[in-house]
Amino acid sequence: MSIVAGNWKMFDGPDPHALAGLDAIVCPPYTRLRDCVAAGLTTYAQNVHWEPEGAYTGEISAPMLLELGVTGSLVGHSERRQLFGETDEGVARRTAAALEAGLHVIACVGETLEQREADETQAVLRRQVSVLDEHERLVIAYEPVWAIGTGLTATPEMAQTAHAFIKSLLDVPVLYGGSVKPDNATGLFEQPDVDGALVGGASLDIDSFRAICEAARSRS
Repeated sequence: MSIVAGNWKMFDGPDPHALAGLDAIVCPPYTRLRDCVAAGLTTYAQNVHWEPEGAYTGEISAPMLLELGVTGSLVGHSERRQLFGETDEGVARRTAAALEAGLHVIACVGETLEQREADETQAVLRRQVSVLDEHERLVIAYEPVWAIGTGLTATPEMAQTAHAFIKSLLDVPVLYGGSVKPDNATGLFEQPDVDGALVGGASLDIDSFRAICEAARSRS
């Protein structure tokens, strides 16, 4: 079954009640977590710390999320890596702690444009995936950094190649993330190793998000 998750980033996002009944995961900002849970949505946080509590200003722990009714979290999103200096080691610690606490995790991996042009895509993916362990509640999202928020999208064939490589390293579902829209979703979902999508900007528009979810359901 295809998995679709919407990452609202630092936007309020749509009215959670307007998404009620949608077969998808939503990843709202922390201020909207309670509203999304109350609306009956499968709700993930956008990040989670590896400690259950402590002097970590600005962070949130797995027990705190579980108390709210949140069932999972993104970890290692490219914006966290690129803008906030998160490392592979940190991603591994966050992932392991979240899984141990009982959360589901979508761990993000992907190369920059410079790395792709230098033919380093597989080396980057191998390094990022190598710190993760197979787990029944772990999903990986392949998000080529050069295709996030740029309007550029990896071709279905490029996505398939990357996903197949990731699955050769770790036997878990792999989502594609990188400017997923209704008009390219079907082609992506037709690829045998694309198990769904991590949707950014298009998840903020209810009609677009529904259309992507419908495309995923048709593939299933």
